[in-house]
Amino acid sequence: MMRTRRRLAIVSLVLAAAAPVLAHAQSLGDRAQKVMARPEFAHAFWGIEFYDLDSGKATYRVMNDKLFMAASTTKLLTLGTALHYLGPDYRFHTRVYRTGPVTSDGTLEGDLVLVASGDANLSGRILPNGTLAFRDEDHAYGGDLVAGDPLLVIRELAAQVAAKGIKRVRGRVIVDASLFPTGDKEGGTQTVISPIVVNDNVIDVMVTPGAKPGDPATVAFTPFTSYLRLTAKVTTGAANSLPDGGYTSDVAYPDGTRNVTLTGTIPAGAHPMLVPYAVPDPVRFAEVVLVEALHERGILATAVEEGTVTDVAALAASYTDANLVAEHVSPPFSEDVKVTLKVSQNLHASMLPYVLSAVIAKKPAPQAGFDLEREWLTSAKLDLSGASQGDGAGAHGEFTPDFMTRYLAFVSTQPWFKTYFDALPVLGKDGTLHDVQVKSPAAGHVFAKTGTFDDSDLLNDGDLVTAKALAGYFTRADGRRFAFAIFVNRVPLKKGQSITALVGQAVGEVAAAGYLAR
Repeated sequence: MMRTRRRLAIVSLVLAAAAPVLAHAQSLGDRAQKVMARPEFAHAFWGIEFYDLDSGKATYRVMNDKLFMAASTTKLLTLGTALHYLGPDYRFHTRVYRTGPVTSDGTLEGDLVLVASGDANLSGRILPNGTLAFRDEDHAYGGDLVAGDPLLVIRELAAQVAAKGIKRVRGRVIVDASLFPTGDKEGGTQTVISPIVVNDNVIDVMVTPGAKPGDPATVAFTPFTSYLRLTAKVTTGAANSLPDGGYTSDVAYPDGTRNVTLTGTIPAGAHPMLVPYAVPDPVRFAEVVLVEALHERGILATAVEEGTVTDVAALAASYTDANLVAEHVSPPFSEDVKVTLKVSQNLHASMLPYVLSAVIAKKPAPQAGFDLEREWLTSAKLDLSGASQGDGAGAHGEFTPDFMTRYLAFVSTQPWFKTYFDALPVLGKDGTLHDVQVKSPAAGHVFAKTGTFDDSDLLNDGDLVTAKALAGYFTRADGRRFAFAIFVNRVPLKKGQSITALVGQAVGEVAAAGYLAR
């Protein structure tokens, strides 16, 4: 899900009536118009297209040639591009090298270097069968934690180092993150984009209310690491009150670790709440947790001093098979596609233009990744005047419904389409659609990517849903296959109103109408 608080320019549009439709889709038009005519959408703008994949024709249209903010449906393009260039079987190799010899007493006379590969899943998502776990509401957005150890991969690497007989590192422990630049932030949760990603570059802070209002809340975090020193000033509020608060102070120590203060209230009787802390420096975070994992294995080691300028070219001379002391091979890329689309993982999607730039174009800047995307879309003869994209996750993306459905039609012909299709959330069943139209006959039959963008409305003490979107596929009972795109922009919400309940259900209802139409 792409969520952000940002002021966005208002583009004046006039809602056009639905274009004439074929007779079989008339009931769809009636149902869609009833949804769009609801009072809550009086000031909103809708863009819709349903596209018959077998006939190659659009069967229902509303403003299908206008650009709409698409939010996280943008990920449909990012993941399609990555599947085209990398393939579903691509695997990331995260390797650890030594830069010097190991003496008879186990002392490494040199540095220990973890070389980041752009693998987004150095985390506890990895299951014993090699697949990646996910929860419908991802921990990066304050949802649910997967059951695994967030430092699973880091600890496995440390175990391999120990198995090589290394007991002491006389040099430094370094993370080489030179694959592409670190520091940009994805536009939803502001998590830092980096070639090294441990636990999605967040620390999971869990807040549990006390027994009664006024009691201090209990706060714990995972992974437990010296990288974070957390001061909690969270109290228990009245039952049924709204939770409030956030990180009010974040100070860096000279060694690169952080001193952070969390303040706020949590309602009495509420379930424990996850408040993810996005680490400001993923490289330092990885270095600290790797050193700690080495210590757990009895290896004496220290991280490189914060602020040290490392000669990456000099280090790279040691990246040979003879010097390899540990390696993690990721699950196939198809598994990351599943996680990214099912839960709308912003960081994973935001990384992909950088990964494509580095791995395919051999250039450090993400622009090369978008150049590759443009080349691929152009080869498909898609009209790019109906598309605009500025990042991988959807903070900056606008598309016409017509472009999106024709893109989806093109994707349906690709050799990796099954991987792509199986990764989409399922209406009323899983991912970001798990709670949408759960009682509809269409539940379980619509496979689509969601998108959400909202902005604060201080004037009316509420919010403005600047974008809600849904795009994907369904196959009707008669076997006819469809691609569709539904965008609605600028829906006002009163304070406390749920985006999913008011807008997400409405968009899902229109999609369900397309499936149920005859």
